[in-house]
Amino acid sequence: MSRARIQTPERIDDELELDRSLRPRRLEDFVGQPALKEQLAISVEAALARGEALDHVLLAGPPGLGKTTLAQIIAAELDAPFVMTAGPALERKADIAAFLTALEPGSVFFVDEIHRLQRALEETFYPAMEDRQLPITVGTGAGARVVTLELPPFTLIGATTRTGLLTAPLRDRFGLQHRLEHYELDDLATIVTRSARILDVALEPDGADAIASRSRGTPRVANRLLKRVRDYAQVRFGGVVTAEAADAALAMLEIDELGLDRLDRELLHAICVKFEGGPVGLSTLAATVGEEQDTIEDVYEPYLLQCGLLKRTPRGRTVTRRCVEHLGLPMPPAGADSLF
Repeated sequence: MSRARIQTPERIDDELELDRSLRPRRLEDFVGQPALKEQLAISVEAALARGEALDHVLLAGPPGLGKTTLAQIIAAELDAPFVMTAGPALERKADIAAFLTALEPGSVFFVDEIHRLQRALEETFYPAMEDRQLPITVGTGAGARVVTLELPPFTLIGATTRTGLLTAPLRDRFGLQHRLEHYELDDLATIVTRSARILDVALEPDGADAIASRSRGTPRVANRLLKRVRDYAQVRFGGVVTAEAADAALAMLEIDELGLDRLDRELLHAICVKFEGGPVGLSTLAATVGEEQDTIEDVYEPYLLQCGLLKRTPRGRTVTRRCVEHLGLPMPPAGADSLF
């Protein structure tokens, strides 16, 4: 009789700690994004030389590319306290005030998903970012008065997957603005090899290449696949991750040679078959595949666009000829109105 594996709080904490251990701690250990790394290294070194807080930083890009990791690295390079929250968690001005007034001098204050910050709360950040001041209204009615609190020097780092949702006044207050791009295969293979060494996994170079090629250009996906391939190799291949073991494990996980999973293919197949190649609106597509619109737009579409399988048009989403070929569907006849 099989025994269910229960996820106790202790086990979950261990897995979270393991995930954190895979993150590089210093800028020199961060793989990929060479231009961004160089710019950050110069800015950090200059700030340290002047004895000032680093200018506020905005990190943009698809999920899983290392925005949170970079924020932690910046704090480590500055030898500064690191305070972290998320845009949706800041519901009132008092929440922001509580964080800002508790910061130590030189702290790095990281706000993940900053594009989800309520518009009414953004103005609280403006004087804090520009003048290190926090106006607070004391009292109500005719007796109300504004008290301005002085804040210590600090660096606000905002992370976003949707730069376009940030208002111009907030975006313009970030002196350093960087966008993370999807990673090259060589960089992903290096990341997988480093993670395997930390996890004590026997990994052959061709095994690392096989995992990297299906990681959607994303380190988070690469590390997740490595752990799943490790399990498969331990049971079926004597614990050694070879290209054969990686291919077999990823096939079992329904991840194809482009790194597309089952939902990716369902999404593309729905556009091809149910909507004759498109265009189809995002809300209709989300309802068809049973997924949230934000998840499709933020998680799935960037990679499908990068692969040249999907197009965004003013009328909706459409597929490309390459998509039809990859799915193995019959090509439309020349001059047909559907698909292209």
